[in-house]
Amino acid sequence: MSPVILFIFLLLLTFGVMVWVLAPSKRQADIQRHLKDIGNLATGDAAGVSILRQQALSSIPWVNRLLSLSPVSFRLHRFMLQAGSKWTAGALILGSLLLATFVTAAATLLISSFPIALAVGIVAGYLPFGYVLLKRDSRFRRFDAQLPEAIDLIARALRAGHSVMSAVEVVAQETSEPICSEFRIVFEEQNLGLPIREAMLNLVERMPIEDVRFLATAILVQKETGGNLAEILDKASAVMRERLRLKGQLRIYTAQGRMTGWVLCLLPFFVFIVINFVNHDYEKRLWTDPIGVRLLYAGLIMMALGIYAIRKIINIRV
Repeated sequence: MSPVILFIFLLLLTFGVMVWVLAPSKRQADIQRHLKDIGNLATGDAAGVSILRQQALSSIPWVNRLLSLSPVSFRLHRFMLQAGSKWTAGALILGSLLLATFVTAAATLLISSFPIALAVGIVAGYLPFGYVLLKRDSRFRRFDAQLPEAIDLIARALRAGHSVMSAVEVVAQETSEPICSEFRIVFEEQNLGLPIREAMLNLVERMPIEDVRFLATAILVQKETGGNLAEILDKASAVMRERLRLKGQLRIYTAQGRMTGWVLCLLPFFVFIVINFVNHDYEKRLWTDPIGVRLLYAGLIMMALGIYAIRKIINIRV
């Protein structure tokens, strides 16, 4: 890499980091927008003022306008909400691009083959998305584990004479994360005028879990046709607890397979890095010789197929 390209890359990287650090947070941007709207109302200039909640895809206005043009950005925003992340979609995309650029430049200095360095950079660029995906799955598991207790609390509140939304408020006040925040959103949406059906469907969209779909269906059917909702929720809670017990047993039975998958996935890369540092010329032919490059690509493809096969074997749906 020439010194000019390296200087331009470092300049862009420094500029991007400065913009990201100095940019106002989402909370600060919301406060400034609310203050501006109040000022417009006070001066009688209420044109363009909306009382609807806006989905901020980025704290940078022009980036937010650019991302608003793509429907993929809104799906990414929903993905971030499901993970309970404080990042915005723009911050995730910008961070991934900077990480991919930096890793590609660093890999170019170590590997003479630019396609391989670019592939390494692309993989590194997906690491933030992988982190958010793991955080999302962890949040789903915690929500799934706490849901039977929340349903029991709703059933007890209904027997005590509370309405459905009052029981939801009790769950929002008495439970822990992530149950309390999600049910608090349901209560606040309904309290601000959104129909119960829309509020429950929004909960299902934020938490696409089968048990949540069953809970929303039970509440909506009871609101339309009537019936003993407390008894239905008691039976649902018992079924959910049995499913959780069965899932725990399956995780124990498939622990060896999951550990095998992780070892087979990470060990080749670890050995490749260690040997490259010990003797750089030993593996040099893999990315300098055309046959070595083809073998490297074939090995990566076969590893991906093997990881997919192991995942399909150990991923048992209950």
